[in-house]
Amino acid sequence: MSDTVVRDAMPRPPAAPLRGETTVAMAALWGVTSLALVAALWFLATAGEAESRFIGPATLPSPTETVSAAPRVFGEGRLPTNTAVTLKRVVLGFGLAAAVGVPLGVLAACFAELRAFLAPLTIFGRNIPVAALIPLTFFFFGIGELQKVMFLFIACVAFVVSDTTAAVREVPQRYVDTALTLGASRLQIILKVLLPLAAPAIFNSLRLLFGIAFGYVMLAEVVKLGGDAGGLGDLINVSQRRGQREPILIVLFTIPLVAYLIDRGLWWLQCDLFPYRYGGQGLLPRAWTWFVHDVVGARWGARSGEAGR
Repeated sequence: MSDTVVRDAMPRPPAAPLRGETTVAMAALWGVTSLALVAALWFLATAGEAESRFIGPATLPSPTETVSAAPRVFGEGRLPTNTAVTLKRVVLGFGLAAAVGVPLGVLAACFAELRAFLAPLTIFGRNIPVAALIPLTFFFFGIGELQKVMFLFIACVAFVVSDTTAAVREVPQRYVDTALTLGASRLQIILKVLLPLAAPAIFNSLRLLFGIAFGYVMLAEVVKLGGDAGGLGDLINVSQRRGQREPILIVLFTIPLVAYLIDRGLWWLQCDLFPYRYGGQGLLPRAWTWFVHDVVGARWGARSGEAGR
C-alpha cells in the first residue's frame, strides 16, 4: 500500500466548525491581541520627535502625550460630569422611543391595517440621514435639553417599531392557534402569548439599539445652552476648536468603554430575565415571583381576613 493511500486512510483532525463558539479564555486572548496590535501601531506611528514622526502630533498625539493629558481632561474638562450628562440624555431619549415604539410595534404586528399605516413612516424614519434631523429639531424644540431628547427619540423610534414588529411576527402561528382553540381573546393572546414569546428578541434589539443611540447623541450635542456641562459631544467640539487632540482621543476611548459596560450590564439583565433562552440564573424573575406571592399576597390575604371579620 502506497504512502498516499495510507495518509488518505488516516483520520484527519476535525476542522473548526463554521459559526462555532470559542472558550472565554481564547476569546479574551484574541481580544487582548487585537488591542495590543492597535496600541503597537499607534506607538510606532507616533514614536520619536515631532519632526521625525510618521504622523505628526498635530494630527495624532502619542500614547504618552494622551495619558499625560488625562488629569487635565478629568479636571478642567469635567469628563465624569459630561459623561453623566450624555448618559442622561441617551436614557431619556431612547427610553421615550422604547416606551412609544414597543407598544406600536406589538400592535402593528398584530393588526395588518396598522402595520400598513405605519410602514411609510418607519421606512422614512429608518432611512433619513440622522444629521438632517438636527435643524428640524432646532426649529421645533429649540436648543435646550428637550431638543436633544427629542432628537434621540425621533432618530430611534422607527427602528424600535420595526424590530418589535419583526420580533412579534416571528412567533410561530401554532401558539396563536393553540390559544384560540383554548378560547383566549385577542387581548389575552397579545399579552399572554405573543408578547412573552417575543420579549427576548425585543429586549435584545433594544440592547443593540441603545448602543446606536449612544453614538447619535454626539450629533445632538453640537450646540450647548448656557455654561452647564454640554456632554461628551460638546467636549469634543470645544477641544477641536482649541486645536487640542488629546481630549478628543480620551473622549473617543471613554465612549466605547462606557457603552461596553452598559451593554454587558444589559446582557446580564437579558440573560437573567429570560433564562430559558439565554441560560441565565433567573434571579430577578424569582425575586419578583416571591415578592408578588409571598409579600403582596400575604398582605392582601391578611387585609381580606380582617375585612371578613
